[in-house]
Amino acid sequence: MTDTEITADVVRDLLQDQHPDLAELPIREVPGGWGNQMWRLGDELAVRVQRMDPTPEFQLRERRWLPVLAPRLPLPVPTPVRFGEPSERYPKHWTVMTWVPGEPLDHGSISRGSHAARALAGFLRALHVEAPAEAPIGPGFGTHLKTCTDSFDHFFDAVVPGAVADEVRAAWDDAVAAPEWQGPPVWVHGDLHPANVVVTDGTLAGIVDFGALCAGDPAWDLASGWVLLPAGTAASFFDTYAHADEAAIRRARGLAAMKSLFLMLMGQNGDRGLPGGKPHWGPAGRAALDRVLSGM
Repeated sequence: MTDTEITADVVRDLLQDQHPDLAELPIREVPGGWGNQMWRLGDELAVRVQRMDPTPEFQLRERRWLPVLAPRLPLPVPTPVRFGEPSERYPKHWTVMTWVPGEPLDHGSISRGSHAARALAGFLRALHVEAPAEAPIGPGFGTHLKTCTDSFDHFFDAVVPGAVADEVRAAWDDAVAAPEWQGPPVWVHGDLHPANVVVTDGTLAGIVDFGALCAGDPAWDLASGWVLLPAGTAASFFDTYAHADEAAIRRARGLAAMKSLFLMLMGQNGDRGLPGGKPHWGPAGRAALDRVLSGM
């Protein structure tokens, strides 16, 4: 079976084989998804099917840790309710999760910026507690920016307009030069971008896709103050969060620049019809980069 052959019939057959009590619920595809494909199951559940991710690691860490974290987080997050194991019908992992209502931000917008800033800051304050020794580490998330230089350079060379190249490079260099995180590794979502949060009524309503969840530097999530929130709200976000020192804000700003470039590259790939490209991410990435360059 290839990675393109996941259909509603396949999902229903998997449920019938392993969780037959759920197999009669309505199934409909959720647009988007790359590493995993999502299928809505009834009104309250979703089936997350491993697709392009080369290993089940990301689904397995969601299964292990989201039930631990979810009860103390102030915004809804998906939590696993049933496990699907590889079989002859489909040789990869899949998980039945709770459905988080709302519209993905990459297809929606935030109009209540101050409210969203407070909601995001409150969520991250609750998430960013010391992680246990057995918490996952990276790879590629939660680490010091020095480990991301190659990725930044790749994104930079691919998409940065010449008019802002010096400013973008300066923001990154300043972030890399900032003092490293001195506290204990804390829980970090790691991959907060517009497709991984949902909105309703103009504000933040939930956080999804915890495949990158790890222990590390909270600056990885604090970058969302620029990547997710409207212009002019980053300062309010950091004031409400209240635990970010100057070094953390510098690191967060550099990471926000890198994440913005990633979104722009995915948009460029989409414009060119390349696999995995998402044309609508390009404008979102450029808007985020403009917010980064405008400061707080």
